[in-house]
Amino acid sequence: MTDSPLITATVSFVKQQLQNAEGGHDWFHIERVYHNAMRIASGEKADITVVRLGALLHDIADSKFHGGDETVGSSIARDFLRRQDVEQHIVEHVINMIKHISFKNSFEAKEFSSIELDIVQDADRLDAIGAIGIARTFNYGGFKNRELYNPDIPPVHHTSGESYKNNTGPTINHFYEKLLLLKDSMNTETGKKMALERHRFMENFLQQFFAEWKGER
Repeated sequence: MTDSPLITATVSFVKQQLQNAEGGHDWFHIERVYHNAMRIASGEKADITVVRLGALLHDIADSKFHGGDETVGSSIARDFLRRQDVEQHIVEHVINMIKHISFKNSFEAKEFSSIELDIVQDADRLDAIGAIGIARTFNYGGFKNRELYNPDIPPVHHTSGESYKNNTGPTINHFYEKLLLLKDSMNTETGKKMALERHRFMENFLQQFFAEWKGER
């Protein structure tokens, strides 16, 4: 991962920034997304420097942990990249990736696109599904003190980013409101293939969960 002074500096910066982060959005999340992105990028014609920086900085300051302020992450990343004397067009590309990578942005008209964003977005979404995705979902639900499941509170079909962002339903609902939808939202062929097994794992988990909840197993 640390094959250039810029990437080495970025890794150190991200580790420092996220040293006290919630377990599902910490350095290890970034590292997993980075590895996913490198795997996906190997089959695409993309600017690898932009992919690396985008993967490393995409969650530098998630708005969920900054009072909903969606400008913090891009501001921190911009300041860091400028201190590293990164070319302006690369800085702007990475900032646009940070601004548009989130699932909640999928409810709005697409304002920016690039193969590099497609790659990092797929890599990030892969870390939201499968075994890791399940672990992260319940970790965050515990962090927010949410119910595991409540049969009286059905999942919400979100039609806007604001609705999705403000939802406080039980953790199980998140599978139906986001995680099970990600397989069909992947951008790249590699991302689509990688998502299949993780999607099936979640389906099997939910089947087992509800069977145990009802006392059937």
